[in-house]
Amino acid sequence: MASRNYSTNATSRQSMASSGSAVKARQLAQLQSQLAQLSANLADTESLLRMTSVQAEAMRGLGSWHAGLLMASSKVLGEESVQQQAGGRT
Repeated sequence: MASRNYSTNATSRQSMASSGSAVKARQLAQLQSQLAQLSANLADTESLLRMTSVQAEAMRGLGSWHAGLLMASSKVLGEESVQQQAGGRT
């Protein structure tokens, strides 16, 4: 009877060990999948940051153009205003 109990305990331990290794293997596979997804997301983020950098540089140039146009139009409109005021005084 004692050998029968021992045999049952040994079988139980083996099945627990094999189920434990199966759980570990499943967890490692899931971790590997999540790491692959993280790596893909980081690559996407890097690509988006590069594009954002290019676009920010383009926006800077666009801002310079707009500032130049604003200053030029201000000068032209300012001169016209001065001429109109001078014409009204004479």
